[in-house]
Amino acid sequence: MSASQPHPRRVAVVLFNLGGPDAPEAVRPFLFNLFADPAIIRLPNPFRFLVASLISKRRAKPATEIYAHLGGKSPLLENTQAQAAALQERLGSAPGSASGFGGLDGVESRVFVAMRYWHPMSAETASQVKAYDPDLVVLLPLYPQFSTTTTASSAKAWREAADTVGLSAPTRLLCCYPTEAGFIDATADQIRPLYKAAARHGTPRVLFSAHGLPKKIVASSDPYQWQCERTAESIAAALGIDDLDWVNCYQSRVGPMEWIGPSTDAEIRRAGQEGKPILVVPMAFVSEHSETLVEIEIEYRHLAKEAGVPHFTRVPTVGVAPPFIDGLARLVRQSVANDRPVCAQYGDRICPTHFSGCPQKGSR
Repeated sequence: MSASQPHPRRVAVVLFNLGGPDAPEAVRPFLFNLFADPAIIRLPNPFRFLVASLISKRRAKPATEIYAHLGGKSPLLENTQAQAAALQERLGSAPGSASGFGGLDGVESRVFVAMRYWHPMSAETASQVKAYDPDLVVLLPLYPQFSTTTTASSAKAWREAADTVGLSAPTRLLCCYPTEAGFIDATADQIRPLYKAAARHGTPRVLFSAHGLPKKIVASSDPYQWQCERTAESIAAALGIDDLDWVNCYQSRVGPMEWIGPSTDAEIRRAGQEGKPILVVPMAFVSEHSETLVEIEIEYRHLAKEAGVPHFTRVPTVGVAPPFIDGLARLVRQSVANDRPVCAQYGDRICPTHFSGCPQKGSR
């Protein structure tokens, strides 16, 4: 914050996440909301509406079966609320909380949750934030790597909701943090004891698995894959294991389009052919949900057994691990203390300039 510009006294921190159905009957409308997003299905209406209706109808039954493994609903909201509570505690809520904002005396904060495709969505949360009457809104996605399909979509939905409810407070987007030290250290901490156990079955291979994207989205200057590669490199380095065998791969492929790779399932099969024990690290997810608890834990574990993998381990997400929450708090403090956009822990753009999909277009 410049010397001539007073720092905000009241800060609203809004955590973005995907959302998930809260009951079996919510599965189909949740899927419709997902596929009706123009960042996901890049067609004009009415074609996007028709495609979203068709896909959500077709996928409702198998998706409901997936959520049945989780008690009929997604645990993502509860997990995100736990992260919000941990971040709230770390920042402090009382004016002048020394643990929260350091040298910015008199700052108070409140952490909110806004989901993209199911409740509480941006419209609900924007009304709550307006009632809080903040001097500054900090948008903090729980997507460490930026993509036009996640962070940009959530930010767009937030802007529209804020305009609708008349929320006019200055707003700053923390666009990404793929190599933030707290996130990297928390992930490495989760891996180390599990790696040691897996090593009793041979030299493990670590699969850093992220949600995939169609190649055409990455080709349109989306920096997601580049940032995922930086995350994998950073975690591998933080582990400090000599000659670590690791691969950056991608899961959750759907539809006939060509997706970025290598795919996680192909890497599991390759590990089976080579007799390698594996650890699957969900490096693009920070909260447990269907893609970690079902796709990795159940489906990939079954695939590993069929493929002859001698030992399979799913590494938990960082959740509320103190290094991760501390890292988020640092990002928030940095955003409050500066009167310009913040990108990762550096306070400036980290992506190469040819990624025009990056929101920090004017930064270098």
